[in-house]
Amino acid sequence: MRLVPAGSSTIRYAIGSACCAFVIVAAFSIAGDARQLRPLTAGVYSAEQATRGEELYQAECASCHGMEFEGSIGPPMVGDAFMANYSERPLTTLVDKIQNTMPFQSAGTLSREQSIDLAAYILQGGEFPAGQAELSDAQLAQIAFPLTEAAAAPVTSAAPGSLPPPEGNLAELMRAIAFPNANIIFNLQLRNPSDEPTMSVGRPFDYRQWGSTIYPGWMAVDQAAIALAETAALFLTPGRTCQNGRLAPVDRADWIQAVEDLVDVSKAAHEASKARDFEAFVDISDRLNEACDSCHRVYRDTDGVEGGIGGDRCL
Repeated sequence: MRLVPAGSSTIRYAIGSACCAFVIVAAFSIAGDARQLRPLTAGVYSAEQATRGEELYQAECASCHGMEFEGSIGPPMVGDAFMANYSERPLTTLVDKIQNTMPFQSAGTLSREQSIDLAAYILQGGEFPAGQAELSDAQLAQIAFPLTEAAAAPVTSAAPGSLPPPEGNLAELMRAIAFPNANIIFNLQLRNPSDEPTMSVGRPFDYRQWGSTIYPGWMAVDQAAIALAETAALFLTPGRTCQNGRLAPVDRADWIQAVEDLVDVSKAAHEASKARDFEAFVDISDRLNEACDSCHRVYRDTDGVEGGIGGDRCL
């Protein structure tokens, strides 16, 4: 058989095939490495690092999460619920949350190094052993929380006509919907919507500022009343947790009554708003305040600015 000299196109083809094969093998190697995450039981932080984290925790975190990580206003930082929340997730997730969202009243004030030290102390509190080397930022993505049984259960979609699984905790739902919309109605004690200026676009352009001018006056009140009436049922969503990690008592009679009262007064607010009955909102504001306060007195307002540390608190 006669050998045919390889031309430049043949050589390019061979080199290209070899490169593709190398990329494929490398990709599988990388994927394999990604699956080989270090477990928390491998001693991923040092005792000295946890000591630094303890000082920070006592100063910045204990008032919300408890001196022993047990949770109070904030959720516990150890135990089944905490581990289920971070099941199989990289340690980066915890450190990012600490750095970006904590402490609650001054989020973003902790450095990356401080956030990693706090994570080390939290791991120590969860009885994960210390090692010889300090935990570093570069290692976070290669260290994973263990899989927990609670997190291993498949998440199923809601049945037709039922409420979908909750996205946020109770405090987040309050801040997202109930708080801003209730304040629109409470503000009628100070200002008559009929006296508010018509739409205007400020400069420089800002979507939030512009958006607040699109539905001015009574239209804003209409929508606030609808939002409260339509979303009150979300406070009864099974599985929703309180800010402190406990399950919201959605099946308790007083909780259900508070939600019903909120729906009733929101519907009354909508009727009065459609009638542009400014005087009616003196009574409606009182009723709305009582609907909110009847729940807050039992489940939130004790021993602190945003709730207490009692065992039955739901924040």
